[in-house]
Amino acid sequence: MDLFDNKSLEAIRDMLLKNKETLAVAESVSSGALQLAFSTVKDASKFFQGGITAYNIGQKFKHLHVEPIHAQECNCVSAKVAAEMALNVCKLFESDWGLGITGYAAPVEEGDNQLFAYFAIAYKDKIVSAKKLKAGQDDSFQVQRYYTNTLLQELAKYLEK
Repeated sequence: MDLFDNKSLEAIRDMLLKNKETLAVAESVSSGALQLAFSTVKDASKFFQGGITAYNIGQKFKHLHVEPIHAQECNCVSAKVAAEMALNVCKLFESDWGLGITGYAAPVEEGDNQLFAYFAIAYKDKIVSAKKLKAGQDDSFQVQRYYTNTLLQELAKYLEK
């Protein structure tokens, strides 16, 4: 069994190369899994600009310019934070496309311990897709893998439109 959805990765690569476009990622809950996934694709250096794993509010504010008051109120987990991450990673890496994902892969002390994430896909300064994902398992690694593969599938579907 593959770690990542290779069919989606290859479809993303093919569409980005065909359109001569680039991609960057900003992640927290997936802890670099998106960066790892894209780095394993043939010809990644021709479309993948790179990524950043910003795990706390300080780093999300410093590097991705998330609005700090809102981010602090929601523990950096909201649709707005994911959108800001996606939009600003495009600027940071000078890419056409940006992915942002933030959420929970393990229970936290405060709250109801539900495992969920928000992701956003940005294209040329606009959010073109955004969703909330709910994890069905409780193993952190499998949750991160689920979030990563679901986002890859969503981007591949969007690019194929």
